[in-house]
Amino acid sequence: MPDQGRTGPLAGLLVADFSRILAGPYATMLLADLGAEVVKVEGPAGDDTRTWMPPVRDGVSTYYLGVNRNKRSVALDLKDDDDRAAAQELARRADVLIENFRPGGLARFGLDYETVAATNERVVYASISGFGSGERGRTLPGYDLIVQAISGLMSLTGDPEGEPFRAGISVFDVMAGMHATIGVLAALKHRESSGVGQHVEVNLLSSALSGLVNQSSAYVAGGTVPMRMGNSHPSLFPYEPLPCSDGDLIITAGNSGQFRRLVEVLGVPELADDPRFSRNEDRTANRDELRPLLVERLGTRTRMEWFDAIIAAGVPCGPINTVDGGVAFAEDVGLDPVVRVAGPHGEAVPSVRNPITFSATPADYRRPPPRLDEHGAEIRAWLDKPLDPEGDDA
Repeated sequence: MPDQGRTGPLAGLLVADFSRILAGPYATMLLADLGAEVVKVEGPAGDDTRTWMPPVRDGVSTYYLGVNRNKRSVALDLKDDDDRAAAQELARRADVLIENFRPGGLARFGLDYETVAATNERVVYASISGFGSGERGRTLPGYDLIVQAISGLMSLTGDPEGEPFRAGISVFDVMAGMHATIGVLAALKHRESSGVGQHVEVNLLSSALSGLVNQSSAYVAGGTVPMRMGNSHPSLFPYEPLPCSDGDLIITAGNSGQFRRLVEVLGVPELADDPRFSRNEDRTANRDELRPLLVERLGTRTRMEWFDAIIAAGVPCGPINTVDGGVAFAEDVGLDPVVRVAGPHGEAVPSVRNPITFSATPADYRRPPPRLDEHGAEIRAWLDKPLDPEGDDA
């Protein structure tokens, strides 16, 4: 059953994907893009995101399509003896198992780490939860929105005088998925020398606190509780949208050299030597005085006119796009952001390209997101066959 034609740095690895929704499927898709053979184990009703619509493409949720390419699907009812045995055999053969059940939830099916590792000591078993496996955390359901609230992210997002807002994506699900991927790769490297796998645990709240970076450090290292500042940055100015004649342009002058080039192209070079604005800390402290001086000049031209001029001066800036504009901009700068994955049924499913570029072992896109149980018969037949001692099909 493993696809001998797979390429990529992870070719030859078998990943048993017992995850659903976003964090786990995102991690397994990244591994699949890089060559791993991923078997997506779904319940009889399928991954919840299959029904999260609109939007849809050809009757399938685009949410599901976004995180499930390059996988094979098998539907197994873990309460059924035969299906449970098939799931356990898949776990026994896997190099990697990724799951995001509530901590301890797979133990009753004989699919917890201790049970799997007893027959597969080389397995790298990754668990993704909301709040960890401790006595208290394991009882709490983990949803990205809840973690955005609990972690403090929502207190940092939105207008200072308005209500807290969630981020526009499930940012900590994605972040936890990436952290799980990093953990799996590190554990695989350790397995090369030790010969044994290990249990990798990732939780959304820890990923959130790590991902808050300067904001969580402000409290942990400095005793400062940061609060939302709209689009302003607590430690830099300018680093926010500023209005031009036809709309806002994001301008980020991260150091004094960039600020000097900015004010030169704006036609007010004297601001770089003004003692109120000469250093970053001065510009940040006196932003209410500096902002109107910049806005006055920016209002004389359109945002794209200023974009071209400011970029030419070596100062980072960019328009505020909708998602279609973001994809178009990526195409314009040569990133080729969309791939089309042809499937056995003749469809070609557009998907966002894996963001990692390799010079020797590029990502490949061999399969569109699978239909529910699309590969069930094939996978069950493979699991019924004995393996030789080297782990190949007998």
